[in-house]
Amino acid sequence: MRKQQKPSLSELRSEYIKGSFDRKIFEGLIFQYLIDNAKKYNLFSGHPDRWFDFIGWLYPRLSRAVDYYRENGSSFDSYINSIIHWSGKEYKAIEEQRRITEYICWRSKTMETRSSEPLYTEDINPENKKMLLFSLEYFSSRQILIIFLKAYYFIDEYYLTIVAKAIKIDKEHLRSMLDRVREIRLQRDIKINTLRENIYSQYHRCLAFQSRLYESCPGTAKHYKLKNYLERARRRYELMKDRFGNIRFEATNRQISEVLNIPKGTVDSALYNAKKKWEMINGNAAKSIYKGQTSHA
Repeated sequence: MRKQQKPSLSELRSEYIKGSFDRKIFEGLIFQYLIDNAKKYNLFSGHPDRWFDFIGWLYPRLSRAVDYYRENGSSFDSYINSIIHWSGKEYKAIEEQRRITEYICWRSKTMETRSSEPLYTEDINPENKKMLLFSLEYFSSRQILIIFLKAYYFIDEYYLTIVAKAIKIDKEHLRSMLDRVREIRLQRDIKINTLRENIYSQYHRCLAFQSRLYESCPGTAKHYKLKNYLERARRRYELMKDRFGNIRFEATNRQISEVLNIPKGTVDSALYNAKKKWEMINGNAAKSIYKGQTSHA
């Protein structure tokens, strides 16, 4: 028994014009026809998933194509074939650009994870830990606590442990104060982290434009447009970095006074005296180094 041949797109349109079915059903039949005839168009080397994604992407354009078609010697089948041919080229270009962008982002993230920037937490060698503990001896417990809470943004379990030990305070109690500062600063920190992520995204955007510019032909309108996009993206990236560089990550003195339930003036005074003491310590250290160098001269 001979298998019944399915109607062509032109035949489906003729039935639609006669009123055999409504517009929504007609569009659905076009969609189903294209899904069933992927091999006929052979756009993606037999990959059904990519073909299905492409048809889904193309569907709004196909819907408009029904209105734009005019019977001027070319069949509806040929008309749709032409749309698929040129849209397929566009879709492949979009796919390739997405692949390039994803690769750039992946490469950038890989470089970030391998960067040699100093960490606040791990990789602090035993000698540096001793120096850190030794420096804590110069300040009063109140000064250490206030400095610790102001620097909440960079505090981790390691610093929490050594500071609790240095000022002889229960670790969990210290953690609760730290959490209280973080709670007060939450909305501000969300804005900071959002800006940081936006900077990363803008950096990747610059790399993507740079890659597309490199692949474009010099002197063309596309090359000029991409060059303009890249310049604007870089300017925005620099402005975002400048803005981020001016952000203060520490808690305010008023917020510290609120957490510790002490007057703000007490916090101001403690930090002022700690700063003076720190300048004195560094000044004496610098003098000792200078004397050591001159004595060996």
